[in-house]
Amino acid sequence: MLHQAWQLCGRWCRWSSPFIHLLMLTVVTFGVLAPLICHRLLHSYFYLRRWHLNPMSQEFLEQNQQEGQAALHYFEKLQIPNASEASGSDAFQPLLLITIITVQRRNDFHYVLQVASHFHRLLQKCGAHCQSHRILLCNVESDPSSHQDVRLLSSFFPMVSRDKTGENPDPRVNQFEKEKQDYVFCLEQSLLVYNPEYVLIVEDDAVPEEEIFAVLQHLLLARFSKPYLRDALYFKLYHPERLQHYFNPEPMRILEWLGLGMFLGPMLTCVYSWATGRASLTWPMVIFFALYSMALSELVGRHYMLELRRLAPALYNIVPVTECCTPAMLFSAPSARRALGYLRGLHCRHGFAKDIALYSLLRAKGENAYVVEPNLVQHVGMYSSLRLNDNPKLL
Repeated sequence: MLHQAWQLCGRWCRWSSPFIHLLMLTVVTFGVLAPLICHRLLHSYFYLRRWHLNPMSQEFLEQNQQEGQAALHYFEKLQIPNASEASGSDAFQPLLLITIITVQRRNDFHYVLQVASHFHRLLQKCGAHCQSHRILLCNVESDPSSHQDVRLLSSFFPMVSRDKTGENPDPRVNQFEKEKQDYVFCLEQSLLVYNPEYVLIVEDDAVPEEEIFAVLQHLLLARFSKPYLRDALYFKLYHPERLQHYFNPEPMRILEWLGLGMFLGPMLTCVYSWATGRASLTWPMVIFFALYSMALSELVGRHYMLELRRLAPALYNIVPVTECCTPAMLFSAPSARRALGYLRGLHCRHGFAKDIALYSLLRAKGENAYVVEPNLVQHVGMYSSLRLNDNPKLL
């Protein structure tokens, strides 16, 4: 028995043994190559937070401050159009209305100018395909005239304001309830002013990606015609990257992860067999490479796998939604009216902000909602309008 065990060990430990090959591959991949390559990837398990988080956060803030100044110069140099006031009398009905909700924040970052300048530039670049799109500013600052960036933007875009100057604050309205009421106001005004077919509600720190209009055109004209998507309550265009991992209680992601292993397992086994001159595939080898690819994709980060979908609008994924967050939300006109009715009946508070309130409606009202992957906006606002933080971090 001991002699047979020794022979078996000898066969396994030869340099030509598949066991040694796969053991070395695992050690080199997860112990050397992946940590060396991925230690600066913010959303990877290999990210060295202690080394990189502080300098990367500071670098991001400095770059974002420069982009804020660039957005300010963009509008200072832009020629003022003839008409700048929002008017419900215009007979034109947009296919898509982009409503930017804004409140006064730190002036040095000019968040709303960044968002507005990107949307304006991308609309110009989009040309004839986006002629049926419009932009509306929704100023929810308590004293609208104090919002300096909006005063500049009002020369270029229609604007509505929620003026509460001189009113006595309601003690029952906490900051989370106020945020919800502001959201309801902006969504309602979007429907009243333009009566669009779709409303994209964007918070003033959600900068659009370059391909947003190409993807939205594909979604609106092709994908949303499917019955299960047509009646959705809303579509999220952003989900935090830190929450996009495969290892998650969401069934769709687990299925996606298993599918990745089932696809890459046989493919990598074929590559290994070709490289080593072995003629046949074996199930243990296929299972190993399936688990190997699943572990590598999770540890490197699903976020970076999703980025491959940006190659074409048709590759974007639409999956059931999760709770967090609301930087960019797409509503059809009928679903926006339903959401308004639902939200008016809810009271938000700490631990039950508007994103959780919207998510809670799905089960309570029998609604469906979805998220588009990868993200179509970047969340650049490290300084929150709800939570004070003098030293914000990327994570």
